Amino acid sequence: MVLVLSSWIFSVHVFVSFLLLISCGIIYGTETDILCLKNIKNSIQDPNNYLTSSWNFNNNTEGYICRFNGVECWHPDENKVLNLKLSNMGLKGQFPRGIINCSSLTGLDLSVNDLSGSIPDDISSLLKFVTTLDLSSNAFSGKIPDNLANCTYLNSIKLNQNQLTGQIPLLLGTLTRIKTFDVSDNLLTGQIPNFTDGTVSVNYANNPGLCGGSLGVCKPNGSSKSNTAVIAGAAVGAVTLAALGLGVVMFFFVRRGAYRKKEEDPEGNKWARSLKGTKAIKVSLFEKSVSKMKLSDLMKATNNFSNSNIIGTGRTGTVYKATLEDGTAFMVKRLQESQHSEKEFMSEMETLGSVKHRNLVPLLGFCVAKKERLLVFKNMPNGMLNDHLHPADGVCTLDWPSRLKIAIGAAKGFAWLHHSCNPRIIHRNISSKCILLDEDFEPKISDFGLARLMNPLDTHLSTFVNGEFGEFGYVAPEYTKTLVATPKGDVFSFGTVLLELVTGERPANVSRAPETFKGNLAEWIAELTSNSELHNAIDESLVNKGDDNELFQFLKVACNCVTPNPKERPTMFEVYQFLRAIGSKYNFTTEDEILVPEDISANNMDELIVASEGK
Repeated sequence: MVLVLSSWIFSVHVFVSFLLLISCGIIYGTETDILCLKNIKNSIQDPNNYLTSSWNFNNNTEGYICRFNGVECWHPDENKVLNLKLSNMGLKGQFPRGIINCSSLTGLDLSVNDLSGSIPDDISSLLKFVTTLDLSSNAFSGKIPDNLANCTYLNSIKLNQNQLTGQIPLLLGTLTRIKTFDVSDNLLTGQIPNFTDGTVSVNYANNPGLCGGSLGVCKPNGSSKSNTAVIAGAAVGAVTLAALGLGVVMFFFVRRGAYRKKEEDPEGNKWARSLKGTKAIKVSLFEKSVSKMKLSDLMKATNNFSNSNIIGTGRTGTVYKATLEDGTAFMVKRLQESQHSEKEFMSEMETLGSVKHRNLVPLLGFCVAKKERLLVFKNMPNGMLNDHLHPADGVCTLDWPSRLKIAIGAAKGFAWLHHSCNPRIIHRNISSKCILLDEDFEPKISDFGLARLMNPLDTHLSTFVNGEFGEFGYVAPEYTKTLVATPKGDVFSFGTVLLELVTGERPANVSRAPETFKGNLAEWIAELTSNSELHNAIDESLVNKGDDNELFQFLKVACNCVTPNPKERPTMFEVYQFLRAIGSKYNFTTEDEILVPEDISANNMDELIVASEGK
């Protein structure tokens, strides 16, 4: 009874913490995050100008810091930092204490730099909600602070390849969410922590004096019983000390060589360089028309997965532009870390490789190398829909027929995933970023099925902090209560994309709303509807060009998709048919590849048939 009550209290505590996170300004950007990045830029040296060339603070637009190198935001239109990924930039100096102002930061990666000094003793006050911490391949020295155990949300700690000394804090074993702990290649000694979860991936290699657990029993210090033992011990100690000294000299010599190599080869990433010896691995291909490839071909095509080849970063991973020697272009996605076994991953890939539709981005193949999971996709020359709707200069050049064509094609793809796949595929992360455009501006859906490859969720809070399922402004309101992905949740997210198309507004930062309005795009539409001002929502660049009737019908479909009650939303098949009826005169669609779902009522089908016939 006591155990059940304790579990219930813990669950309530987690949920309350979750609600507090929501209310503490995650949705709305603050000046503190801008101050955070300014302090970081001013406190560390940037010899390769990665930050200097990108971190320009002479801008007043909301979300401008989200376009900085290495900065990921909760939403691209809000100055609220989610992750800092400053790996392999040649940065020098000490740990940047100004990071305390990034109050909602959940991930910090400073690996493969030349940072030195000690890890701050009060690190938990600097990184309150961090889930991943990577300080590997630097020159940090001193002890691992006991205070690190107060970062209770940590899933991953990587401190390997530094100059850390002393004992690993045993309190780290109390971290209940920890999955990865790597302190290899340091100068650590003493007892290792005992993690309560036996599934934690640990690495203690190449430390001179660690003991306990799988490393063997720690021997107590005892007094000598004879002068002979003392002399022998002294001799052994002298030899050991000399060997240790030589080892330290060799350690720094090797590290110096590694840094020189890094400076000579600034391109590429640490994780890509770690794949040395696996380049002969073949890429498993689904398309017979694609030339046979090996991992070495992918690495060469992406310049060793250089940061300069990154064309997009999202919840499921990072996408790189790849170009073969013959000029063939494609995209390679490096999936974020997954706890799924290689067998499970291979099985999922075989399933996704068989999922083919005109409005899905073709998965050409995949590659497994060590712990890395790489997916190869067909290239989409016109990039993301998001970049066309919200370009840097603020002027969208897409006319109404183009927007309608994109909406109909995307709806057809999502309807096919929901109603024709067995089992159905719920996307979970629909936004204008997951809709890519080919050379003819035909929409292609990306990231379908990838949510199932992500790590299992530990708690409601970690789900929210890690942002596994969607971006702010797109997430259905019921999700914050249930944390369960549903088809109607996908409909809400796609409805927000439809609102983007017809209003030209961003999902979480409505430029035409009053300054006092703090809601998202769907909430702004609801407010206009209640005030009988819905017509004012349509993008001014589209009106008075002979398409006003279509625009208003389209807007009404979008409104039905984002209604707060999921039961009142249409199915994705209905959305597709409504949009298809609106655009019937353009002949955008060819053969219908979608099976009529059983959950469509006869009355609704009659309405759809009448609408599609233009009656």
